[in-house]
Amino acid sequence: MDPDELRQTFRELGARVYTALRDGGLEAGLLVELACLVEDWTVSTPATRELLERRTAELTAADVLRLGGALLDEVNFVPTYALEPALFAELEEDLKVVERDLRATGVTGTLRMVIPDWDSMGMAWVEFDGAFQGNGIPPGAGGVLNVADAAQEAIMEVIWRAWPVCPVHDRGLYTEAENETAVWRCTADEGHTVAPIGEFPPLPRRRGRVR
Repeated sequence: MDPDELRQTFRELGARVYTALRDGGLEAGLLVELACLVEDWTVSTPATRELLERRTAELTAADVLRLGGALLDEVNFVPTYALEPALFAELEEDLKVVERDLRATGVTGTLRMVIPDWDSMGMAWVEFDGAFQGNGIPPGAGGVLNVADAAQEAIMEVIWRAWPVCPVHDRGLYTEAENETAVWRCTADEGHTVAPIGEFPPLPRRRGRVR
């Protein structure tokens, strides 16, 4: 099996294990099949070793649940947005936070989270007035900070200027985590925080959109 086939098989088996673990009905045989694949991938983990060293018939329902969760954690399995729609819904909520700053700064336009057909990796992208820019957001890599970064790139691609800008220094801002809070930061005066993302101070409205 070549590397691409191996990765595809891993994704398919991982998805089956994840779904069965989430919805109920996980069987030991499926776990052993995934464990064999992981070992063939030259990755040995405590869960794969236990699954392959013990007789499948001896595994209790509690063992299967425990080993299923452990194996997915050990191989860093992350479900796709299609498999776990709640992950995409979280991104949409994060984008609503960023959109508050967009409106506070007087910028109009449609901001939304999408999974484009052309992205073969199934990543989520921020779309602003039909435009994309930068990188997509893979499942499990959300959060207001990452969504704000993606939105900022898409917005600036359309309006052709820095966004947002410091109301004091008129400089473009960047995102940063400050005491576990996502904030907009300015580089002027040795750096200072302008506002938490989603709480940008309202600015005088511009007439139309600068392009």
